[in-house]
Amino acid sequence: PVFAGMNGSAIENFSCVVYNISLMNCTWQPGRDAPGDTQYFLYWQNPVPGEEMECERYIKDENGRNTGCRFQNVSIEAEKAYFLVNGSSKDALIQIYDEYIQLYKIEILTPPLNVTANCTRGSAGCIITWQPPLTSHVKNTDCFQYEISIRNK
Repeated sequence: PVFAGMNGSAIENFSCVVYNISLMNCTWQPGRDAPGDTQYFLYWQNPVPGEEMECERYIKDENGRNTGCRFQNVSIEAEKAYFLVNGSSKDALIQIYDEYIQLYKIEILTPPLNVTANCTRGSAGCIITWQPPLTSHVKNTDCFQYEISIRNK
């Protein structure tokens, strides 16, 4: 969508990741043509509980501009979360950037838990076992696929 404001002033390269079950980092770069005094503000809305919230812990660059946000206690819902970044400058009207993101698609899963390998000297080989990674939203552990890479020394 096209929003009012100076062309090239909206943020660029917006990206988010969910990690360690309930933490989320979002980062961006200031608009190429944004005035030097432009400050950006991130708002987001998770379908549950549904209210719009401003970032509480901004990540700042060396000039004190907000270039990211850290979130805690993020819950992954099936519906898309809405993100909006607007900006302010005394010299220009700053274009907003917005995007809908399905949080489960940007989650970095924890490694599988309790990985063990029991090997015998005979022809039986090794039995490797593990438990699924921790996640806030996957109820059916059959959804996980695993890949084992075995290296002989």
